[in-house]
Amino acid sequence: MSRESMLTSIRRGLHRGPLTDEQKQTLRARTEAHPRHVIPARGQTSGAARVDYFCANLEKEFATFTRVASPDDVPAAISDFLASQNLPSELVMAPHPELHSLPWASRPLLRVHEGRAMPTDIVGVQHAFAAVAETGTLFLPSAPERPTTVNLLPETQVVVLRASALEASYEDAWDKLRATSTDTATGRFMPRNVMFVTGPSRSADIEQTLELGAHGPRRVHVVLIEDI
Repeated sequence: MSRESMLTSIRRGLHRGPLTDEQKQTLRARTEAHPRHVIPARGQTSGAARVDYFCANLEKEFATFTRVASPDDVPAAISDFLASQNLPSELVMAPHPELHSLPWASRPLLRVHEGRAMPTDIVGVQHAFAAVAETGTLFLPSAPERPTTVNLLPETQVVVLRASALEASYEDAWDKLRATSTDTATGRFMPRNVMFVTGPSRSADIEQTLELGAHGPRRVHVVLIEDI
């Protein structure tokens, strides 16, 4: 089905025809303006206070974290976390340049393979584009170097985040994505998918009993590089 025939079918279902010029102008202005919504004051911190606030919200949402001084400490932090949870030392890792450049050889017992996750993968390591201190949320836009499957399929998700990528609010994270996601053809680009991860997947739909790992990872662990 072509794009135009698809849009025609949608219009038919909505019982309306093509947009008028005035409606198109209104819609274009709305999509280009990116109005900022109400931002709670509680998340408007900076520096070390923002990092502490983010970590407190991670714990509140049943996630865990390890704070490390430099990227060189990441493999050891991941290895220690897996050992503490009695998890296997084999992991699938997003093929992001920052993750690839880490000194994995310093932990030879870790078996790392890069690429998309498969249903059989138990541990996944993802690179965080940003995070939101306001709610302890990880901001994970899809990209070839950041496959969405790594966010969903492994039972345990480990996310490597730089403290310098930590934003105060959702609006700040969106502004950062718009500023850095561009293409040469149009000057504008948004990823196919943006995932907001706030702690492990969970549901209380059945008899109001909280179940972790209902629709995704049972564990979310953040390795936070304190580079600020």
